[in-house]
Amino acid sequence: MGKALIIGAGGVASVVVHKCVQNSEVFEEIMIASRTKSKCDALKEKLDGGKTIIHTAQVDADNVDELIELINGFKPDVVINVALPYQDLTIMDACLATGVHYVDTANYEPPETAKFEYKWQWAYKEKFEKAGLTALLGSGFDPGVTGVFSAYALKHYFDEIHYIDILDANAGDHGYPFATNFNPEINIREITANGRYWKEGKWVETEPLEFKEVYNFPEIGPKDMYLLYHEELESLAKNIKGIKQIRFWMTFSQKYITHLKVLENVGMTSIEPIEFEGKMIQPLQFLKAVLPDPASLGPRTKGKTNIGCIFRGVKDGEEKNYYVYNVCDHEECYREVGSQAISYTTGVPAMIGAMLVMNGTWQKPGVYNVEEFDPDPFMEALNKWGLPWQESFNPELIDLELEKEEAK
Repeated sequence: MGKALIIGAGGVASVVVHKCVQNSEVFEEIMIASRTKSKCDALKEKLDGGKTIIHTAQVDADNVDELIELINGFKPDVVINVALPYQDLTIMDACLATGVHYVDTANYEPPETAKFEYKWQWAYKEKFEKAGLTALLGSGFDPGVTGVFSAYALKHYFDEIHYIDILDANAGDHGYPFATNFNPEINIREITANGRYWKEGKWVETEPLEFKEVYNFPEIGPKDMYLLYHEELESLAKNIKGIKQIRFWMTFSQKYITHLKVLENVGMTSIEPIEFEGKMIQPLQFLKAVLPDPASLGPRTKGKTNIGCIFRGVKDGEEKNYYVYNVCDHEECYREVGSQAISYTTGVPAMIGAMLVMNGTWQKPGVYNVEEFDPDPFMEALNKWGLPWQESFNPELIDLELEKEEAK
């Protein structure tokens, strides 16, 4: 059907490449581009020889001119951005300059401050409309599938959704004392930032990891989960009819929390530059360099993830509850694509989003979040491409009112 340019060569990009190659009827030709071309070449060497033609290239995704030259040379139908969130805007600029559709998995954030907002990318809406191009934002799992779940719930089971709890549980064990399951810099910035949730038309801010609940997740059992701010809350608050409250919860073990607190207390999670041996460095970037590479966790990780959404709302005047979720097995993911489940659950939806944009199913000029499109084709593709979902109409619920508890 067409060509895709994949920018990035980390764990998520590896899954995207694997899935594009599996889906060769749609992705006839792909190019993998990254600052480190050897990583791209290694992926090509592993997967070359099938129906999908694979190219590689070196590119600095911070440099718009380099991106434009690369895109004009390859002429893809879509750019799949699985680089760093700091690079979203330069890649969007390059797509506008070259007339190519855009897909990403995480919203833009400025390098100098931990600020997770869509305002910078939503500001591109008119430019993409005038160019006749589609920019699909947040086509990972959370954000991504969680938004599709929300649109699906509203389309099929509710007249209005009043409450959403997004639950992200990782029961995997990689054997290290401390490691992050995706980019350490992004992961730790996210966790150490203040929490926020949407309630009655406004944001309620919380201290980092201030609120903890224990939830009994299907297939993985009871886990401690903490309230965080996550970017899809912002788009869902805008796009889901009837919404009164949205919260995001993520599980962490006590061991993880203890390590994180120690690192935070000694300043290693700071993004404020300090001088070291005559150079200015960010402590968090140094910490990223000494922690295990998330892409290396695949062969070590055992256990499962469970990510989904609990909805409460009304249908035909009656109150209704609904829980939809995916359970993903780390070892099965590694056997299939050489990656752990965290990368897998992000990479598969990125491929699906790009496919739906390329084949015209999700193609309309402008900048959109996933929940603004018809969810049914995406939900069908999840079952087909490795992320089957399950439903419950009588789920265990989480208290709507939070009780303050010191996170230990």
